[in-house]
Amino acid sequence: MNNLTHFLSCDWGTSSFRLKLVELAGLRVVAAEQSEEGNAATFEQWQQAKQPPEQRLGFYLNVLRTHAQKLEKQVGRPLAGVPVVISGMASSTVGMLELPYKPFPFAADGSDLTTRLLPATADFDHPVLLISGVKTDDDVMRGEEVQLVGCRFAPTDRPQLFLHPGTHAKHVLVQGGQATALKTYMTGEFFALLSKESILASAVEKNDDFQRPEHARAFERGVQASQTDNLLHNAFLVRTNRLFDKLSAPENFYFLSGLLIGYELSSFPPDFTGPVVLAGEKALVASYEAALRLLGITDKVASVTVKQAAEVTLRGQAAVLERAVAAGQLSAPHPW
Repeated sequence: MNNLTHFLSCDWGTSSFRLKLVELAGLRVVAAEQSEEGNAATFEQWQQAKQPPEQRLGFYLNVLRTHAQKLEKQVGRPLAGVPVVISGMASSTVGMLELPYKPFPFAADGSDLTTRLLPATADFDHPVLLISGVKTDDDVMRGEEVQLVGCRFAPTDRPQLFLHPGTHAKHVLVQGGQATALKTYMTGEFFALLSKESILASAVEKNDDFQRPEHARAFERGVQASQTDNLLHNAFLVRTNRLFDKLSAPENFYFLSGLLIGYELSSFPPDFTGPVVLAGEKALVASYEAALRLLGITDKVASVTVKQAAEVTLRGQAAVLERAVAAGQLSAPHPW
């Protein structure tokens, strides 16, 4: 890769910040830093600083530099010149630099995503490759498109489905090497609102042990309920489950999760029989994998392949970086 051996992977979301020093050969993570300095919090800090618009990029790069310096301390040597690849909300209206969305369809290998190269400067001695999101006529995503690229979909005419659980779950149809259709579901955000801000909050208790038999059974009850009655009615069952001692608060947590995930998946295309790639954070992926099985979807599709978010993010960013190097955007070898 034109003497590039490492890059800095930045996954900068709305509420979280992750920076990793990555060895390109094998995508081994050498060092990592993370914080809650997501784009929303950073944007608010920039507004409070009352700086002029032209200083916004520099404000964000200062945050990035602080974490890069922490990585330098971890590895015990300077990282000047190592390129930074940034995906997520950093290219949005609350990010460091707003980039236009790439319209659908887009190449599943990432070859035509919208990017912007920011050359290294005296104040920030890393070239930055900023990746924008994608849009349809009525839907958008930023960050997940890089994870889709990292899934390495086969360039076949058979329809394939990219399923990404999260705050705003994404279902993306891939066919002929192109991502052709997108639907977003606010499943995670609805779960957060109902479990923390609504009358149901006192009836649920967060628990991370999905494998406990009683939790799995409660999740299954939620999935089954999602298919049999109105969601607005079923949501109230979370309250009566506690009032009538039918479920404990941790069990109710999984009942509500199953209810919302099951409702999201009720729109799964009934005639779809191709392969499904399920990519995301470990706990959510496990829940969706169980829901797909409980709804009989696993049995009718060609396969369900599970991938972790961190893995596909690195692969997607590396693919976009390789394209930039091949195109001569990053032609100078870095000294690391």
